Amino acid sequence: MAWRFKASKYKNAAPIVPKAEACVREICVGSYQTYGNNIAASAAFMAFNWEHTGSSVAVLPLDDCGRKSKTMPLLHGHTDTVTDLKFSPFHDGLLATASQDCLVKIWHIPEKGLEQSLSDPEAVFSHKQRRVETVGFHPTADGMMYSTAAGCVALFDLRSQKEIFSNNEHPEVIQSASWREDGTVLATSCKDKCVRIFDPRAAGSPIQMLAESHQSIKDSRVVWLGGQSRILTTGFDAARLRQVIIRDIRNFGTPEKTLELDCSTGILMPLFDPDTNMLFLAGKGDTTINYLEITDKDPYLIEGLRHTGEQTKGACLVPKRALKVMEAEVNRVLQLTSNMVIPIMYQVPRKTYRDFHADLYPETTGYKTELIASEWLNGSNQAVPKMNLDPAKRELGDEPIIPRLGPKPFSSTTGDVSFDKVFAVPLAPGSHENISSVGQESSVGSAGGEPAPAPAIAAHVQPSAKPDLIVEIEIKKKNERETIATAGNGVQKSLTTSERRKSSADDDESSDKIFEQNSESSENSTEGEDRTDADLRRFSSARSSIAERRRLYENRSKSQVDEKAQSPVPLRREPSKVEPLKPNQQQPQQQSNVIGGTCVDGKRISVPEGKLLEEHRQQRGNNGAANAAGLKKSATEAAFSAASTKRTSTVFGKVSKFRHLKGTPGHKSTHIENLRNLSRQIPGECNGFHANHERVAVPLSGPGGKIAIFELSRPGRLPDGVIPSLVNGSNIMDFQWDPFDAQRLAVACDDGIVKLWHIAEGGLSEPTNTPAGELTAHLDKIYFIRFHPLAADVLLTASYDMTIKLWDLRTMTEKCSLTGHSDQIFDFAWSPCGRLGATVCKDGKIRVYNPRKSEMPIREGNGPVGTRGARITWAVEGQYIVCTGFDKVSERQISVYNAQKLSAPLNTASLDVSPSILIPYYDEDSSTLFVTGKGDSTIYCYEITDEEPYICPLSHHRCTSLHQGLSFLTKNHCDVASVEFSKAYRLTNTTIEPLSFTVPRIKSELFQDDLFPPTRITWSATLSADDWFASNNDKAAPKISLKPEGMETLSSIQQVPVQHVKKSLEQPAQFGQKSEYEINKQQEIQKSVSARMEYTTKLEQDDMEGVDENEWQE
Repeated sequence: MAWRFKASKYKNAAPIVPKAEACVREICVGSYQTYGNNIAASAAFMAFNWEHTGSSVAVLPLDDCGRKSKTMPLLHGHTDTVTDLKFSPFHDGLLATASQDCLVKIWHIPEKGLEQSLSDPEAVFSHKQRRVETVGFHPTADGMMYSTAAGCVALFDLRSQKEIFSNNEHPEVIQSASWREDGTVLATSCKDKCVRIFDPRAAGSPIQMLAESHQSIKDSRVVWLGGQSRILTTGFDAARLRQVIIRDIRNFGTPEKTLELDCSTGILMPLFDPDTNMLFLAGKGDTTINYLEITDKDPYLIEGLRHTGEQTKGACLVPKRALKVMEAEVNRVLQLTSNMVIPIMYQVPRKTYRDFHADLYPETTGYKTELIASEWLNGSNQAVPKMNLDPAKRELGDEPIIPRLGPKPFSSTTGDVSFDKVFAVPLAPGSHENISSVGQESSVGSAGGEPAPAPAIAAHVQPSAKPDLIVEIEIKKKNERETIATAGNGVQKSLTTSERRKSSADDDESSDKIFEQNSESSENSTEGEDRTDADLRRFSSARSSIAERRRLYENRSKSQVDEKAQSPVPLRREPSKVEPLKPNQQQPQQQSNVIGGTCVDGKRISVPEGKLLEEHRQQRGNNGAANAAGLKKSATEAAFSAASTKRTSTVFGKVSKFRHLKGTPGHKSTHIENLRNLSRQIPGECNGFHANHERVAVPLSGPGGKIAIFELSRPGRLPDGVIPSLVNGSNIMDFQWDPFDAQRLAVACDDGIVKLWHIAEGGLSEPTNTPAGELTAHLDKIYFIRFHPLAADVLLTASYDMTIKLWDLRTMTEKCSLTGHSDQIFDFAWSPCGRLGATVCKDGKIRVYNPRKSEMPIREGNGPVGTRGARITWAVEGQYIVCTGFDKVSERQISVYNAQKLSAPLNTASLDVSPSILIPYYDEDSSTLFVTGKGDSTIYCYEITDEEPYICPLSHHRCTSLHQGLSFLTKNHCDVASVEFSKAYRLTNTTIEPLSFTVPRIKSELFQDDLFPPTRITWSATLSADDWFASNNDKAAPKISLKPEGMETLSSIQQVPVQHVKKSLEQPAQFGQKSEYEINKQQEIQKSVSARMEYTTKLEQDDMEGVDENEWQE
């Protein structure tokens, strides 16, 4: 029979979609402009981009399902969008991620999956300031990885953690790459509309073949058809029709088959199974997944059953050894949508599924290889052994194939292999394991003080000619652990390197300090605490992960809204948490920190006040009458309050007037709805949304750098069609409204030009590309722009050239230039007086400038440790600086600094782990700090004070949906009659909503002058540009009262009863004394009432049977 009449075994393979309960649901996935598939799978795990920024990665077990929490553990390792991710074909727990931050990172997933968020990768490779586009592993050589960035192809050896090959001969961005199944050559598709065959081991140029491919510069993909001599590419033709092209490398210049599909804009992601020749085409943004079968002869592509369902954000194939072969599952596609991961099972219909259908499952590529990267680079080729999927021929029968999860494929060439290098994954600070491991394990040698040797490592080598790169490692723990006594109070243990790393990660102390562990005292000390307090403690076992800490913190903040104001709670440190002091430090520390017989240290945990004082009274009684007479109750309270540091999770001392602030969204009739095509590719230094009292500016996606302008006076649903916008012609870096002119908008572009737009009354009626003026500020990209808060026509620009310039917009001339930065500038903030400016930089420094006197900083100090981004602002009349950023484990933090002493923060409050940067807004009249990030749903509120703890949490506002930006208005637009002390506009995915922050008051009809002091005029200019640049005697902004006409103040009403009381005190004879007649009359009334009442001394309990008197005496 002719081949074309032979029916394929996979012709009727049908897609089977599980119920929603069997899918991963309620996840957060955005739309990413990358060349990757946004999802990857191994035989044990699946990994996909998380949230709208895409800088974090979620990793779940392959068979996981159900709803997922937004606080679940993630991989937080990149500062920008993850462009591609792949699992190793030989290790199911080895994941490679590439990002726009120019880095490739290698992660090791534990056998049980992510139990806590990870931020420290096992290896990091850099592409030297070039965005990484694709990443993957070699199909035959273990421990070998490739990545592409711009026109560069690089190979890395994971064993030595070095780059072993690099080539830059591609003239444009490499959009896709695929290895041949035997691992000899690589196929690449490039933005120059060509496809190439690439051999890294070839002498001379590695590019062996080149041919023109799809005639569009849009995205294209390439995949090698298994071990065949053919490749398949997907892309767009000149008319933007989607194409599929098959080429044979033996006749590379002529396509073997060209198939034109439709004119959709999403790139077709080709997923090919070489065992069955099944091809799946999933288009980004499409709701259908096409299934085709590839043949050796015409027609080459045979269409199968098509799946229609949810809109696709990404897709990948599951390895063959993870399939349900006893159900005739020949392939499984993981479809990533905006809120789900759907496993689509392709099943071949059979009469029965009780037996294994060997005709459907040819031998497939295995997961064990003996080839390593160095041998492959030297010319060795070795095929990966095949494996049989028949359960009867497997070692474990019907049981699933055990995934190869560990150990990690990192070993030193010098033979220096330790437990830390192979297995250690850093624990989150404060976790139970982090502390208990220090107190339980010790690697101390003999009594002579010599350290014991490191734990022995036994390597079980697989039966082959030479050892495999991946070895099975067992740790032989010592049965006896000896301790050496120190000269101090406690017992000091000699720690291994692993234990020192865990101990140092918990605190900012030096790594050679040791914590004692006393579980018995720890349990007793928490008996009087509430559950939330105990959970939030630094060494609590309940804080097993950062995600758990975030949940507990939010629950505590939410519960504080209904709490009554409490007196200050003294803090103390438990004996079980005291560090053993060094011999030369013990005596002074004991003299200074012992009060009433108990040590008080800088690191404390909260204990209820009553319990604390009771314990100290008991200790005074036990220590003798001298101690009891020496300390009074008030002295004890004062001493402990002064020696303690207040916790930042509770408002202590005087209760803030704004503690119970309330955020209220505006009515739906005030919303602007039906927003479309919002851009999420704005740089992190830009807030992404800006509003004034008349209109808002919103960036739109797509080419041309468009910014839409919406009039706040015209709320409602936007009409469908083209949105009128400002077309800048280049990518937008930042934009800001002029604070003194509601019609002028400044836009910074990546070509170094600042464009000034003038918006006519009534807003935009059509798109325009003609600005009112252009300022060529820098020769490189601009980070951000800032208007001066007091002087008109003064603009500040910060650029990639690490300089900051000040401009006079009337003359378009440069007036000042600030230098001194050594890395990326994250943010700049003007002081309230307008004389000074503060910057926060990627080099971890905070700098204060006086621009008119010096181009170098006048003060400098240490800022946030994390390099993912930061923001800065001034507070408390310019006396303090507030900085938001990240710590070592990517936890978001808020730090308060003294503006005159930047050496160390006065206090730091930790929030949660999230990739978005906290954007602060400070209301100087109420001293309230609002912070939130893009993609968050919570607006965190704090009060900044000039005394400890400096930063006090208020009631946080939780929105019903995620927001993309938040912009506050000036104080003159607040409705003080409704006790509104701050007003903002919130940008969501589809709406712009007003948001009002108020304080609950009973007498709201009065002007609350205690909440609304005279405010500075920041909505009109105080100085001209010439005056500010020329004068050193700056003029302060005038202040006005926000009190409406005809409205009485609260203080005037409250003074009336006070005056009345004073008069009564001054005239006691008239109002304070009663006459003799009144006194006698009152006594007579009391006697008459008492005579009518029945008097008895008998109690109800006297008639009840009780306990015998003898029992009480016993």
